[in-house]
Amino acid sequence: MRLAPHRASRRPAAVLLAAVLLAAAAPAAACTNLLVTRGASADGSTMITYTCDGEFHPHLDYTPAADHDPDSLLAITHWGGEVLGEIEQVPHTYAVVGLMNEHQLVIGETTFTGREELQNPDGILHYWTLMRLALQRAKTAREAVRVMTELVAQHGYRSTGESFSIADPDEVWYMEMIGPGPGGEGALWVARRVPDGYVCAHANTARIGEFPLDDRDNCLYEPRVIDFAVEHGFYDPGSGQPFRFNAAYCPADPKSLRYCATRVWSLLRRVAPSRDWPADYHRGIAGAEPYPLWIKPDEKLSVADVFALMRDHYEGTDYDMTRGVDAGPFGTPYRWRPMGFEVDGVEYTWERAISTQQTGFSWVSQSRRKLPDAVGGLLWYGVDDTWFTCYVPLYCGIDAVPESFARGRLGAFDWDSAWWVFNFVSNFTNLKYSYMIEDVQTVQRELEGDLLALQPAVEETAARLLKGDPDLARRYLTDYCVSHGEMVVDRWRALGEHLVCKYNDGYVKDEEGEPQAVGYPESWLREVLRARPEQFKLPVWKPAPADSTEEKLPY
Repeated sequence: MRLAPHRASRRPAAVLLAAVLLAAAAPAAACTNLLVTRGASADGSTMITYTCDGEFHPHLDYTPAADHDPDSLLAITHWGGEVLGEIEQVPHTYAVVGLMNEHQLVIGETTFTGREELQNPDGILHYWTLMRLALQRAKTAREAVRVMTELVAQHGYRSTGESFSIADPDEVWYMEMIGPGPGGEGALWVARRVPDGYVCAHANTARIGEFPLDDRDNCLYEPRVIDFAVEHGFYDPGSGQPFRFNAAYCPADPKSLRYCATRVWSLLRRVAPSRDWPADYHRGIAGAEPYPLWIKPDEKLSVADVFALMRDHYEGTDYDMTRGVDAGPFGTPYRWRPMGFEVDGVEYTWERAISTQQTGFSWVSQSRRKLPDAVGGLLWYGVDDTWFTCYVPLYCGIDAVPESFARGRLGAFDWDSAWWVFNFVSNFTNLKYSYMIEDVQTVQRELEGDLLALQPAVEETAARLLKGDPDLARRYLTDYCVSHGEMVVDRWRALGEHLVCKYNDGYVKDEEGEPQAVGYPESWLREVLRARPEQFKLPVWKPAPADSTEEKLPY
């Protein structure tokens, strides 16, 4: 699937389907992003993480650069293929791998929804369309902000509230956008540059509060963003309180704080453990102080550190999802949907962690100014839950992706689909999580460790080839990414087969291959007996006298 053919005719160009990555289902509305600036990373990379969460089968794709005829048009479609409208095509569009383009520009997102009455069904540009268009038309993060905001000003914004993470090799920007309501024009938005040396996180709730009105180097915004809020009663300038974008357009409540702010809290507490991170705000305590928009990490973050940050079930905290009767006998950190439930008229909700079973895909990006674009831009890409995935390298200079990441569908299991292979392992592991996760993480550490260790040599070779033969460099990078991506999937298939054999029927095979009955942890058995103290108890048994059952005869 491609955004446009190499040459576009005067009639509408190839239809722009919803983000190519999400080719098999409706877009997800529950995601987590971490933004890392150059000064906050160990190697001078800017980095963005993106988990795209939802029950769908993603398709990874590569879209080549293309030239287009003057005055050609691009048809914009809804998710199901309905044509929403047309926009002018640009003379040249850039190549895109996943959600990174050939200039190391990368864009992620999380949906914050906000005031649902502000969604505009008359706009034609959904958030995923904006992301794709910006990647094809912009070279820098600042330019991407301009492209996206100019497009919605001209053609209308169709989605609910959205937060965008945007990075190039030099800058990281965080933008929030929401519509003006049915029939309205453009969108309301604010974009802020994350200060160098800092990190930022967001997870399905608006996080931009106060913002400077006179610092165009670091903050851009729609001129009517405050006036619109005043006119619609979202902000009272006579209140004595400063205008806050999030308070006006995405007011918090206990449910959204629990669902969203807890993930942000967990990222911040792990990035800067030296600071005190009270739980009051994400637990919905009235008057609690919101978490800062960005912080300086205690130590600069490596790529491996960022992988680890995106693997999180609140382990080691009061909200550790591997503990308690709700984690079952083998400590699984997963709670099946729906998240909310009601018992005796009281509402409850499970915790919502960064690592979640319904992640379609995730990635960690690197954009690096010290390397040529083809090598400096890199997506570490994985499918399924971040806890169970293995990240594979995809350089922005490649011209093909591993086939197993580009095939499959939600409705049919397929051993040739990377998504299904990883889902098989993660779903099976949850049958005996505390045992099987050790097998999974052993392979995960080995594979990711090898790929990270190879990275310097691969990049040095590719950079050298680029100076003399760019086409050969592209072939080299493509062959490396495709072959190693498929190698990881092959290893994961073998891992799945190993788990089925080792843990068949609830037994655990020992080193000699002999099945061992391991039973249940005592802590869980005590919970069972607390609920049903008599059912499983055996009576105290005293044998009857040997002759007590003999019938006495009359002689």
